Amino acid sequence: MSPPKLPHSADENPALPVDSEPLRLETFLPYRLSILSEVVSRALSRIYSDRFGIAIPEWRVVATIGQYGKVTARDVGAHSHMHKTKVSRAVAALEALGYVARTPNPDDMRESFLELTPRGEAMYRELVPQARAFSDALLATLPAGSLADLDELLSRLQEAARHLGDNETAHGAGVSTPD
Repeated sequence: MSPPKLPHSADENPALPVDSEPLRLETFLPYRLSILSEVVSRALSRIYSDRFGIAIPEWRVVATIGQYGKVTARDVGAHSHMHKTKVSRAVAALEALGYVARTPNPDDMRESFLELTPRGEAMYRELVPQARAFSDALLATLPAGSLADLDELLSRLQEAARHLGDNETAHGAGVSTPD
């Protein structure tokens, strides 16, 4: 099956206003960041998927518990920016594989504490050096001395996106700007 013929200009695309250029995803920052995130996550997942049988959401749960120790699923979701359904499925998979154990919260029986089992701790100890090496290899492709700039730029973009999202939520569709 051949791919559909895509319009090549604003003249060929009746959805665009006459005076508008099409949005070019290849240069659209949100798209580029999304693609970068996906490519990096998939490449990193090769380190743990075959060896331990876990996917990206499970790795994020393991990494969060490994970083903080005993946590709730809500804590994992807040830290990893994953939806509660995705966290719940990842925890269930990790529990079935014997990497994570749940214990009821005696103060709130609706939630449980999550901890790595000895098997999960062993996996985490094995994966952390490999994950760090992966990160170091990515960073090694950048010009010398640019790590601080990258950290600053990523922090600024994350904060700006959070702020723009808050404005959109508070003011309905569209983004408001301060006067």
